[in-house]
Amino acid sequence: MTLSKNIHCIIILFFFIATTTISAQETLVTKNTEAVLYVGKSNNQPLIVGLGGSEGGNAWTSNYWKKIRDQIIEKGYAFLAIGYFNAQGTPKLLEKIAIEDIHNAIVKATQHPQVNAERIAIVGGSRGADLALLVASYYTDIDCVVGIVPSHAVFPGNTQHFTSSSWTFNQQELPFVPVNEAAVPFIMKRDLRGAFEAMLQDKEAEKKALIPVEKIKAPILLVSATEDEIAPTTPMCHKMMQRLKTYNFQYNAEHVTIVGSHVAPLQHFDLVFNFLSHEFPIKK
Repeated sequence: MTLSKNIHCIIILFFFIATTTISAQETLVTKNTEAVLYVGKSNNQPLIVGLGGSEGGNAWTSNYWKKIRDQIIEKGYAFLAIGYFNAQGTPKLLEKIAIEDIHNAIVKATQHPQVNAERIAIVGGSRGADLALLVASYYTDIDCVVGIVPSHAVFPGNTQHFTSSSWTFNQQELPFVPVNEAAVPFIMKRDLRGAFEAMLQDKEAEKKALIPVEKIKAPILLVSATEDEIAPTTPMCHKMMQRLKTYNFQYNAEHVTIVGSHVAPLQHFDLVFNFLSHEFPIKK
């Protein structure tokens, strides 16, 4: 092959890459959140929102999630990565996080001219899954929800004292399941699942702290881990599914169990893509 043909091939390859990859990445100006918006080439893109868990920061902007993030864009969605604590411009701790701040960041992203403001899905993992379910419970503009290893109730913030809620709404702390005496020995030996199970012995507190998933006006996918060492996510998801059944939930709701630890479901993101393709498809 001649030099001129080599150059011609390189130009074609460069043009192909340039026209098929992400066209824009923008950090939005939002209150108490770090919101990074990724937008592809097309117009009228449905928006998928990503929320990380108790690791803090803005997990969905990391290299770990780049492959999945790029796949989302390639499928024709816009993607919004939201950090809500221990990230730039956010609270330091996972404590009293305002649900409104998350929703306001989502609304800000829908103002982008290439984003379809009428189509919003939200995907969260671990504590971010709790937050995703809460946002969809309080706001009716969410069209699809995915909770990966979620809790069914609100728990204390990640502080040294454990006496405040993780979440607030309208400047009021959401009721939460408190740390009780039964949980202390498990906390001391860092057995988080044991601590959660001990806390949930307080049935009255659990009832008051339940996430009102029945108020969600959208399809729901729950993914749990059978051997979850952090929290009893499979039993928690069973409880949410039963709650939806009790309230005659009108939308599709699915619960998939993955054999393995807390992070095992992250290796099965094809389940999320399959659910989105049916319940939140790209409309040509």
